[in-house]
Amino acid sequence: MERTKFILDEKEMPTHWYNIQADLPEPLPPLLHPGTKEPTRLPPPLFPEALNEQEFSQERWIEIPEEVQAIYRTWRPTLLHRAYRLEKALDTPAKIFFKYEGTSQAGSHKPNTAVAQAYYVKKEGFKRIATETGAGQWGSALSMGAMFFGLECKVYMVKVSYNQKPYRRILMETWGAKCVPSPSPDTKVGRDILARDPDCPGSLGIAISEALEDAFARDDTKYSIGSVVNHVLLHQTIVGEETRKQMEMADAYPDIIVGNIGGGSNFAGQFLPWIRDKISGAKPDLRIICVEPQACPSLTKGPYTWDYGDVAGLAPILKMYTLGHTFIPSPIHAGGLRYHGMAPIICHLYKLGLVEARAEYQVPVFEAGVKFARTEGIITAPEPCHNIKVAIDEALRCREAGEAKTILIAHSGHGHFDLAAYDEYLSGRLQDYEYPEEKVKEALASLPKV
Repeated sequence: MERTKFILDEKEMPTHWYNIQADLPEPLPPLLHPGTKEPTRLPPPLFPEALNEQEFSQERWIEIPEEVQAIYRTWRPTLLHRAYRLEKALDTPAKIFFKYEGTSQAGSHKPNTAVAQAYYVKKEGFKRIATETGAGQWGSALSMGAMFFGLECKVYMVKVSYNQKPYRRILMETWGAKCVPSPSPDTKVGRDILARDPDCPGSLGIAISEALEDAFARDDTKYSIGSVVNHVLLHQTIVGEETRKQMEMADAYPDIIVGNIGGGSNFAGQFLPWIRDKISGAKPDLRIICVEPQACPSLTKGPYTWDYGDVAGLAPILKMYTLGHTFIPSPIHAGGLRYHGMAPIICHLYKLGLVEARAEYQVPVFEAGVKFARTEGIITAPEPCHNIKVAIDEALRCREAGEAKTILIAHSGHGHFDLAAYDEYLSGRLQDYEYPEEKVKEALASLPKV
């Protein structure tokens, strides 16, 4: 029997994050100040200065602090698996690998940046972190990171996910954080929205605004975000750097890399260490496929333009594919993919034609997740079920064409707290949501005048 998993020793764990900004064929567009609309660095009260420096750094390699490495080693390096049983079920000549991030204490890739951000907040003398979370993966991870460094943590969780996924809240509270449904009465942003719409299901844009307002109001607090911005994608590149070593162990190189995108951090962490081969010309035919939900298809149907990162316009203005910062997506179970925009780095690479994008409905996405569970045994979170769906589609195309391509899946975490969603699928109650064109048109009318 050929090897099904590829294991790195702790001593082989990467000691540096990879910064794609050093190798981009064209520089990223600047950030714009939300008030003046002029190019700016991030406002000093937002992040610790070390993270501001990483956000704009042009250094190719940034050293991971030893204190962060020590905590990483409690679950890293993570495993790379060969999905033989899925291959057999599909009767495909394709080789399918998946890098599994579900073995962290929080069950996802999110601690890779949560631990780093908590470290820098603590190092610069602050006592508290405020953040938002969609499905709860990020809030869980940051609660854990804050716990490791003795920090207080306040989490604004999108209300629809707060109600759908109570165990995420319990996880956060067990680690010592305070979690509230967003929109909440704890901020002016939340109170204003609730006054207009008491039943508002919330969105990541709203939750971001609440967390920003919270952080700006207190001198002992820094804001933390789990996706979208450059330094978060940077921290996640440990995933791809480990995978490169493991694929060498497997004597394989991917023809296709597939991952889901909400803000883009997990997939960027996997594909950025590989895309430098495509940029350099060493692997020009490498295909990189980003997968998003049909209910919130920012990359596939949104315009590439300037927009706020949050509903209230407190965050810097980003150049990205967006559905409009006031857009509130349908209540799909992949709560981590319900963001109106996308990481500027991913948008930039998509604009340059270096990556592809697809949008999928949630019913066939869960069908793929069940197939994966019944072959590989892993119950997958709703978010990475999206890229499993596309990986299966690509493997079936390989069967039809008789091509033995190598497919690499970025698997961001388990779905143990998402069983209610699986129950809806298995019972036939799960429904698809169409692209809400009229709501998007309405939201795009509120784009900032730049």
